[in-house]
Amino acid sequence: MRDVIIVGGGPAGLNAALILGRCRRDVLLCDAGRPRNAATPLTWGVFTRDGTPPFVLREQAHADLERYETVERRAIEVVEARRREDRFELVLADGVRVSARRLLLATGLRQDLPKIEGFEIYWGTGVHSCPYCDGYEARDRPLVAYGRGHGGCSVALELSCWSRDVTLCTDGTDGDLSDKDRDRLGRNGIRIVETPIGRLEGNGREAEALLFRDGLRIPCSDVFLMPVECEPSHLIGQLGCDLTDKGVVPTKGDYEKTNVPGLFVAGDASRRVQLAIVAAAEGAMAAFAINMELIAEDTA
Repeated sequence: MRDVIIVGGGPAGLNAALILGRCRRDVLLCDAGRPRNAATPLTWGVFTRDGTPPFVLREQAHADLERYETVERRAIEVVEARRREDRFELVLADGVRVSARRLLLATGLRQDLPKIEGFEIYWGTGVHSCPYCDGYEARDRPLVAYGRGHGGCSVALELSCWSRDVTLCTDGTDGDLSDKDRDRLGRNGIRIVETPIGRLEGNGREAEALLFRDGLRIPCSDVFLMPVECEPSHLIGQLGCDLTDKGVVPTKGDYEKTNVPGLFVAGDASRRVQLAIVAAAEGAMAAFAINMELIAEDTA
């Protein structure tokens, strides 16, 4: 039986494996190889690695783990996870069963894009989920916040850090905007368009304009999506984790513990702030907490 199994090979899982390897823990890292940032050309906001392609960061992380002999990394999906009295039992895609004293889920979230022509084409280059990740590169260009209600208003106001040409698009609804939100948007020069969107146009490399179904066309270099409910890993449901109404796992305190004893969740599945460096920090905090629990258990 392993000390720890980590499911997910993004920044959270990789950094947790690194810390636990340095604690000489017997670790199995399982990575299905479907990172959420696969469509993102560059990773921003990472100390000393600002603007590095995601695959380069992963390759370096894999190389770092090679020096820790107690860490095994497998490119495989985990299809089932159950908690038993004193351990977690997992089934891998090849049918192999593995077990561990602690389990860390660093599986991230799956982003479901609005079903608008062009959004998938420009996902990661002109359609984004995080202005803190991609806003600087879109600075001083015509930007669109896609959303409704107070959340859509908040994204539009956030974008005013990077551009004075911001439009909030509610895609065919009245936006559920309060009078207070409408007034605040107006005072900050943010236009509201409530017409249904037809498609996002571009040259194949960059987005250029939003075309609405009534014929209106506005310049648009980048669309930023309001945070929406995302689908977490099926393993989270199998293990009985609590979920918020946004589909993320609420963790206890600062150390990524869940309501399930011995189960930790780090990365996008547990926070709204979805910067790579934040996910990596959460992985480190989870690793610290896991190691302290194991020490307490072994020295009782």
